Amino acid sequence: MEGSKKGFSRRKFIGGMAAASALSVVPRHVLGGAGFVAPSDKINIAQIGAGTQALRQLNGGTMQRDDIRVTSVTDPNRDTQDYVDWGRFGTRRSIRRLLQDDSWGEGDTGTRGGRDYAKLVIDTYYAESGDSDGVRTYEDYREMLAAEDDADAVVVIVPDHLHAHISIAAMKAGKAVIMHKPVGLSPHEVRRVLETEKETGAVTHLLAYSAPENHGRLKAWLEIGAIGHVLEVHNWTNRPVWPQAWPDYPQEQAAIPDGFNWDLWQGPVPHQQYHPLLTHTLYRGWYNYGAGCLGDMGNYSLWQPHRFLKLGAPDMVEAYTSKSVILNDDLVCRTRHFSPVAFPSASQIHFRHPRTEDRPEVDVYWYSGSMKPQTPEELLMADGQLPGEGMLFVGSNGKILCGFRGENPRLLPEHRMTSMNIEEEEVREMNQDDEWTEAVRTKEPSRGSFSEAASLAETTALGISAVQNPATRLLWDSENMTFTNADVPAHRTYREGWEL
Repeated sequence: MEGSKKGFSRRKFIGGMAAASALSVVPRHVLGGAGFVAPSDKINIAQIGAGTQALRQLNGGTMQRDDIRVTSVTDPNRDTQDYVDWGRFGTRRSIRRLLQDDSWGEGDTGTRGGRDYAKLVIDTYYAESGDSDGVRTYEDYREMLAAEDDADAVVVIVPDHLHAHISIAAMKAGKAVIMHKPVGLSPHEVRRVLETEKETGAVTHLLAYSAPENHGRLKAWLEIGAIGHVLEVHNWTNRPVWPQAWPDYPQEQAAIPDGFNWDLWQGPVPHQQYHPLLTHTLYRGWYNYGAGCLGDMGNYSLWQPHRFLKLGAPDMVEAYTSKSVILNDDLVCRTRHFSPVAFPSASQIHFRHPRTEDRPEVDVYWYSGSMKPQTPEELLMADGQLPGEGMLFVGSNGKILCGFRGENPRLLPEHRMTSMNIEEEEVREMNQDDEWTEAVRTKEPSRGSFSEAASLAETTALGISAVQNPATRLLWDSENMTFTNADVPAHRTYREGWEL
């Protein structure tokens, strides 16, 4: 803040020094020995979100970097122990490792989170290194953006329904934006985020970006036509690993936890009465708040075919989903229906990507709920089975079977592996945090920027629309942002004052 008062902010300083080095602003040995980063050269991070996923990101590397300083935390929740996680005290264990304190949180009765709790963790960690400046906290991200002038970047790890609104506001405030997936929940949201990125020139990074093991080999095989023209891509997951397929919103009354601003947490979503099943982690299963399995994991895995095959947006999408069975009052199982409010427990989504000058039409199939494609004959003949999660490229002259994110590819039939002797493309490997911190420092685009993920982000949003309109083939006009054969909106309904 001091720099701003003098008319020279440290954000401008970092930008001006970027040309001198792509990796560091000044030689780190100048002031404090090898590896030292002067406080004025650190990237100031405003953390938006203080739930389990956000704490994992902080504990897993962000706070431990010498070139980053977390200066503020924003979350509508102050401090509660009602978070849902993959293990009751999994987050606490990671914090204990970070702080090297086996007694941390000994009296906790549940999984803890919230802005005050995140502040406690961050302040404790920084105090160990003699850094006594306290982290500032905010309830509302809009208040934070107005106050934190010296924040170079915001890290956004919040429920899906807030991604578009927060990222757009942050880019307009001149911040770099590092965000968890998805980019947005509707085609309209995705387009508005991408337009804002272009208008502001903001540095952005989607944390779903990854460079899986052996993806250079996969890229090379696809480019030389090792399986001919790719005609189909199949990608399957065992998710959801959280509850879905509720027939309706919870009807029982529940008290809002003290210190939790429920109205602010809902943000743009039309008001719904509070219930814990709608919030922490569980939000993923609700149409109003989450993106389901596709939005949760498809942004990681489908990035590879979108990138290597240059798929672009599909012109058709259709979904087939599991149904719920309701026991009527007369104890007869009669009603089979699709939930109007929640994602199904299993689904298959089909995207058709039109042909281009360089390739034929490609059909992409996404499977969730442990559903899988048919096992390839080449695999059956070798007494093989499809793994629980994976990716399969089907070409005009063979197949490639990979891990879920495209890692460890192998040709089918496998005897072709011995005859396939090609030089793999060298790929610049970079740690996820190195990728976005370098982008923030140099003002150069990240390989995981929103614009790099544009077609995938639009595809994900279309898949969400299809799941909400199952067994309906939706024809999509990407240029005009409309479904041409059905009265299905490309946007969501917002509360007054939250329109995009």
